[in-house]
Amino acid sequence: MSQIGIRHLHAFIEVARSGSFTRAAEHLHLTQSALTATIKQLEQDAGLTLFDRTTRRVVLSAEGERFMPVAERMVSDFNAALDDLRARAELQQGRVSLAGSPSVITRLVPGALVEFRASYPSIQIDIRDESAGSLEQRVLNNEVDFAIAGNHSQQPELSYSPLLRDRYGLVVPSDHPLAQSSQLRWQQLPEDDLLLLSGDTGIRAQLERFSKNGLIPIELERVQIEVSNPAGMAALISKRLGVSLLPALAADTHSFDGLAFIPLDAPVIEREICIITRKGRALSPAAAALLEQVRLYLEQVRLPKWVTSV
Repeated sequence: MSQIGIRHLHAFIEVARSGSFTRAAEHLHLTQSALTATIKQLEQDAGLTLFDRTTRRVVLSAEGERFMPVAERMVSDFNAALDDLRARAELQQGRVSLAGSPSVITRLVPGALVEFRASYPSIQIDIRDESAGSLEQRVLNNEVDFAIAGNHSQQPELSYSPLLRDRYGLVVPSDHPLAQSSQLRWQQLPEDDLLLLSGDTGIRAQLERFSKNGLIPIELERVQIEVSNPAGMAALISKRLGVSLLPALAADTHSFDGLAFIPLDAPVIEREICIITRKGRALSPAAAALLEQVRLYLEQVRLPKWVTSV
């Protein structure tokens, strides 16, 4: 196997340009014997003489003349690749891809991006609004660097780092008889049609687990309409097609303006929002910087009522 590497190419180019082993050794900060050995190894590996040596000067042979532009291009490509790696490490360029639940993408990510973009304007950002099951799969498939959402299925290959907790409540039209209530017990849920998010969402999966375990008195057979995202749910509630159960953050977007959120207790049920990453996979410098900016933003911003940082 060839032992020729980038140092051999550097040595070859420097000798060719200077026309002297002595001057080339000085420029490369090598001893002349070390440089001579490096060139000899390159020629032996190539099976060709690359330099014609005289008592006064070292010049490229015909084969050396042909190899010179190739060597220069290889060194240039290598240096460009190194510069690219350094730039990414220094956050001068790169790409971050993240996924999040609709409420996270709407309510938390934009504020964090303002500061991040001001600090790192050259970083490209890809944001995906996904259901819980889909975004976990994207992290597993390395399609996104990380996700921010609830723990949907406790995948063994994923790491879930708690970030926020938000309390479940009842969402009703602002003129609903219960709209002015400060809180309700789960047993006091009204007889209105119950609207729920679809089964592929983390919120629905969590409610079904609580119901199956007997923690909350939800009769899933009451559900008349399902919808895949909170914004669609808000539109249905506004048209008085029913009421819904949602965590506080999901009910704190502009889509829910004009609707009332009533926290539920006995028991108090909370959703845990996590940073989801793949175990054993280190985040890129850009992704780590964005994640740190999200954490800093949450420390500084005033969170909605019934939402707490962990």
